[in-house]
Amino acid sequence: MPDRHLIDVHVLLLSDAGLLLTRRRGGGFNGMWHLPSGKLDAGEDALTAAAREAGEEVGVLIDPADLDHVHTLHVNGSGPEPRLGLFFATARWIGEPANREPDKCFGIGWFDLHALPADLIDYPGAGITAYREGVSFSVKGWNREPDTAVTAGT
Repeated sequence: MPDRHLIDVHVLLLSDAGLLLTRRRGGGFNGMWHLPSGKLDAGEDALTAAAREAGEEVGVLIDPADLDHVHTLHVNGSGPEPRLGLFFATARWIGEPANREPDKCFGIGWFDLHALPADLIDYPGAGITAYREGVSFSVKGWNREPDTAVTAGT
């Protein structure tokens, strides 16, 4: 097992239209849906990274102060290294979301938060489900049966 964990940030852009997802292009998740997301850059805090990733991937400007931390997921088996996924939600941004990375993404789409596509990547799907259920922390893929979730405030 690698001797480090990656830190990912995921952004739930919420509007009357639903939840914004991006459809990945290439790699092992080709054609599958995902949240706008990415890894922290060196020297970058999580809120700044989440706002930056949303801007890079879907072209919206988010004030990091408008991002609410809604879930943390410690996941193993969703890539070559274990990951700590930080999920942030917001309904405030400037600009109209659009596909800003056509080399990495086929397109974007709005989905009802309770009727997500079947081809949603499992890792962000677990974070979205936890958000819907009010769960603040969970682990996935660590040879636990079942995966563990901790409800907010416990």
